[in-house]
Amino acid sequence: MRLRLVPEKTNWDFFSRARLWLGISGILILAAFASFLIQGLNYGIDFSGGTTIRAESTQDIDVGTYRQALAPLELGDVTLMEVFDPTFGPDQHVVSISIQAQEGQESVGAEIIAAVGQALQVVDPGLQLPFSSVESVGPTVSGELIVAAIVAVSLAIGAVLIYIWLRFEWQFALGAVAALVHDVVLTIGIFSELQIRFDLAIIAALLTIVGYSLNDTVVVFDRVRENLRKYKKKPLKEVLNISINETLSRTFMTSVTTLLALISLYVLGGDVIRGFVFAMIWGVIVGTYSSIFVASAILLVLGVKRDWSKPDPNATGAQFGKPDP
Repeated sequence: MRLRLVPEKTNWDFFSRARLWLGISGILILAAFASFLIQGLNYGIDFSGGTTIRAESTQDIDVGTYRQALAPLELGDVTLMEVFDPTFGPDQHVVSISIQAQEGQESVGAEIIAAVGQALQVVDPGLQLPFSSVESVGPTVSGELIVAAIVAVSLAIGAVLIYIWLRFEWQFALGAVAALVHDVVLTIGIFSELQIRFDLAIIAALLTIVGYSLNDTVVVFDRVRENLRKYKKKPLKEVLNISINETLSRTFMTSVTTLLALISLYVLGGDVIRGFVFAMIWGVIVGTYSSIFVASAILLVLGVKRDWSKPDPNATGAQFGKPDP
């Protein structure tokens, strides 16, 4: 007996409250913008500036012990990550320590670096001082990274717009892009509201969310296009409902199996990747929601052509269940 998250055949009406779903999404987007404008994002070192220290020890490194040793120094955002390399010798252990820039300073001062070394040497006598490498990221570089991150996400969404437009029609493209913008904005909004550290890893998560949400949306749109040819006389609303119901089992199975892996990583993966994994978990949830209730609802509002053998002179179509002429 195969596992099923939804019945084999469903006939749920996803658009009986289409305006409600779009209204909820609109309110959430406004709340995300408000949170961003009022309290902003909790930028990590990549965007706010700071210093990265490469420390070596002859003993095994316990990242948790290191973190406890640095806590009394009250350095703010501190990220520790053990570095592994097959070229390291048996007594060579390396840890990367990233410390955010202190208030009024572009980078961490020499006295703070010395204090870090002394605190770590108490818990790890094998720590080698001075540190093998100390690199600082100033506000200029951080500003360039912010611009590059915005450009990367914008280009990804723009490429999606062109791809969907060429593969389907412009109405499908606008629906898909609206869903992607919805997912990205809500993800940034939840990071702003909860003040979770926002760094380059989260940008990578946003780009991954764009790909995941797009894949889900394209599966639904492919079935919509097939059913538009199959059911030429049915209203667009009914065709959309049929298409979503037919792909619902696949959508839920994909989302649930992805979430199982992500939740395991969130619980067991440690502090280094927790922000990235949280963004992915949230992105999978809102991406699944937007593929059904945002992208398809936008398509319902815009309408689509019904005869795919001819050019589309004017695809104004059905709005919320109004049949096409």
